[in-house]
Parts: sequence; structure tokens; C-alpha cells
Amino acid sequence: MSNKILVYIDQYQGTALPASWEALGAGRMLTNLYGGASLVVLVAGERSKEVAGQAFQYGADEALFADHATLADYRAEAYAAVLVKVARELAPLAVLLPTTLRGRELAAMSAIDLDSGILADVTALELQDGKVLATRQIYAGKALSKVVCDALPQIITTRGRAFEKPTVDPARSGAPTQVPAVLAEADIPTKILSHAAADGGVSLGDAAVIVSGGRGVANNPNLSPPTGLDDKQAEIWRAQQGFKMLGDLAGVLGGAVGASRAAVDAGYIPYEHQVGQTGKVVSPNLYIACGISGAIQHQAGMRSSKVIVAINKDPEAPIFKLARFGVVGDLYTLVPALTEALRLRLGK
Repeated sequence: MSNKILVYIDQYQGTALPASWEALGAGRMLTNLYGGASLVVLVAGERSKEVAGQAFQYGADEALFADHATLADYRAEAYAAVLVKVARELAPLAVLLPTTLRGRELAAMSAIDLDSGILADVTALELQDGKVLATRQIYAGKALSKVVCDALPQIITTRGRAFEKPTVDPARSGAPTQVPAVLAEADIPTKILSHAAADGGVSLGDAAVIVSGGRGVANNPNLSPPTGLDDKQAEIWRAQQGFKMLGDLAGVLGGAVGASRAAVDAGYIPYEHQVGQTGKVVSPNLYIACGISGAIQHQAGMRSSKVIVAINKDPEAPIFKLARFGVVGDLYTLVPALTEALRLRLGK
């Protein structure tokens, strides 16, 4: 094994996901723990050279990029082949990836080809007998486990917002090195047929503030749905108005809108907003749970938030045991009042 740490930077069209720079920060931590190991980054996809150049300012010692027609769109087989080839050539002590959708997929595929294991969704790193000792949450976040990977390279995915982004040094620069694609187009089984743009807004994984809603968002008796709707359609319509209200609060705070699985399963809001064991795992500075009871599956996705605020009419809701601040009351009264107060305070 070489004295190198390899970090994969997840990017799209020349913009790195913030979680990637956090993974780079974790990588720098490991180079220090290993006594000055070299920090190497790999970026793949369209305009990856731009991101590779930025990596030097974030502290990378060496930057590799793979920009080829077969890598213009993300396809796991093509991207994993590049990562595996680079890892075999560099023989790093560890490979770090952010715990993004693409990062998790690449980590799993690469671990198989490299005959290694994964330290997944880790929140802290240290060394023990020359191996990485990683801390990760278990039992829906109720306990912490320390785990090691006996194989090399050690493959690690870092939880978003668990590690600090390195300080940018504009004076640092370097020349990225291009690496070739591995698979020819004919060898890639996945084909991209079309793209559909998602709604804009702040990504849940990147948001410092998240305002989430549960089934309680649909329980506003003062809203009269349009005529002609059956009971289920009226329920969904009420919930959609409720999530618009939560969106107003999130907008004032520069945050994102989340949801419980119950709200998603009921058809109130698309799955990409789901927070929890079967949705996204988030760690914002502020998490405001509105009309969410706080089932253990939901807690698994947000209990590591730095400050949790709960608004619920049920004083016995489990979410209050987790929240630092709890308000028992009608969210349809409290949320608009909170939104207006914050608008005045923040001058928006």
C-alpha cells in the first residue's frame, strides 16, 4: 500500500456537492493521523477538470479527473470502473466518498471489485493499530458503534455535515491530471434515455435548516378544498397547502422542506423530501418538525441535528423527547406566526 488517501469528489456539471468537500476534510484528517500521507482526489464527469482544479484550494496534494463522452452522464458502471482502476494503481490506505446517492452506490460497487469492505455513513475517524477506527450510528441513532475494515483499501463514506469543510486557500493551485475512461460505450449496460429537471430549492442533504411536516400537516379544518374532490383528494389538497406553508418558513430561513414517511406514503409530497430510515439522513443545524409524531424510523434520519424544534398538538408525541424546544399547539397557527416574526427579525 502507498502512503496515500484517495477522496472521490461527487460533482455535477462543474459544481461539487458540499458533502464532497467535507469528505475531503475527513481525508485531510486521515493524512495527518497517518503521519503526513498524501491527499489525492478523483473527480469524474462533465467539467470535472474545473472541480479538480478547485480541490487544490481545499487542500488536495494531487488531483485526478476523468472527463469523457462515456462519463458525461452519471452511470454507476462507468464511474465505478474509473474509481476502481485509480484505486488499484494508487494502492491508497483508504478511499473516502461522501454519503450521497452516487457516493453510496460507487462505494458498494467498488468494494466488490477491490475485495474490500465499507465503513458506512461515519461521523468520526481515528486510528487504532494502523487501521481506521470509524464511529457510526446504529439502532436508529440511539447508539454509536466503532468499526474497522480489515481489508485494504479501507472504503469509507462520510455522513453529510459530520466533518468540517477545509478552509479555502486561494493561493494554492496545481495542475490536475487526466485519467482515461475505462469502459467503452458498448460495454456500459445502462443507457440514459432522457432527463427531467427536478424542482429547484435547497437540497435536503446540504441544508443547514430543514422544516419537516408529517400527517398532521393535512389536519387544518379551516381550509375548504375545491368542490368536486373526494375525501382522499381533499386530504391531499389540504396537505399540499400545509407544505406550502412550511415552504414559506423554510424560505425565510434559507432552508429545505422535509417530510416524514407517513406524509410521503399518503401522497402529500414526493419521496425526495423524505427524512428517515428509508429516506434521507440529515444533520442540519436546525430541524423544525411540524405535525410529526416522531416514530423511531423518522428519528433515525434526523436525530443528529444540532437543534431540534417540535410543533405538535399532542403533548405525548415521541418527538418531544428528542427536541430541545417543543411547542404544544396547532401548527396552522404557530407556523405562520413564526414565519412572520422571522421575516420581521431578518428583514425579509
